[in-house]
Amino acid sequence: MFQSGFLGYQTTFMLDFVVCALALVVPLLLYSLWLVKVRRNYLGHKRLQIALGLILLVAVTAFEVDVQLVHGGWENIVARQPLDEVQLAAKISGVRPWLLVHLLFAVTTPVLWIITITLALRRFGKNPRPGAHSRLHATLGWASTLDITLTSITGLLFYYVAFMR
Repeated sequence: MFQSGFLGYQTTFMLDFVVCALALVVPLLLYSLWLVKVRRNYLGHKRLQIALGLILLVAVTAFEVDVQLVHGGWENIVARQPLDEVQLAAKISGVRPWLLVHLLFAVTTPVLWIITITLALRRFGKNPRPGAHSRLHATLGWASTLDITLTSITGLLFYYVAFMR
């Protein structure tokens, strides 16, 4: 079950699922920012941010379990490609820097999101409105948005280099 991907490459279901999630998260974030900046729909923004945070947390956890525990690491998934030993070693060596750049953002994103959402829930309450916490929240929110955007871009680049190229 879930041993192969659905995007047409030698990957796993969860790897393809997370790649699709990475492609969708930035437009959804932009919509959330539009809700709060243009529509002044603070409750809609809050709900969408919490939903995105929870969905991404569950998806990334399932992804890590799949890649690390089920498949023994991304290198084993790359090894499904029809490559001889020399080609495989070269590919893994060439892909690793892309993964390291991706991980730089992927590790900091959940930390920023957790801080941003936790502080917002505590300081804005059930019916969020602009207030004393707004300035810090905006700063944390933009940092989180930039971080998840870079996580998405670098994750898609890693997928391309490791599995499509």
